[in-house]
Amino acid sequence: MLMNVDYRAIGRRIHDRRKEVRKTQDELAETVNVSVGYISQIERGVTKPNLEMLCHIATSLDCDVIAFISGLETRKEADLNEELQLFYQRMNGKQRRMLLAIAEIIANS
Repeated sequence: MLMNVDYRAIGRRIHDRRKEVRKTQDELAETVNVSVGYISQIERGVTKPNLEMLCHIATSLDCDVIAFISGLETRKEADLNEELQLFYQRMNGKQRRMLLAIAEIIANS
């Protein structure tokens, strides 16, 4: 079964991520060694980037290429650790014990 690829959606996700990390099209283009016009065309869904280019863009924007293709947010391991640490710091002793019990259940499943 052939899957249709929504390049406009991929372009929007790239655009949104680029804005999120506060990079300009110029900066992204320079990082992945293409023209600004090419980045603009990708973000508008006019140009269909290959997988290698999507990987370069994802690396430059510090995210996983799957986020562009699927639309599912994926987080880097360091981001997950930092987020867990922030939650842990806000918890009291009882909550930390509960978290540990949940983590043990997950780890043993």
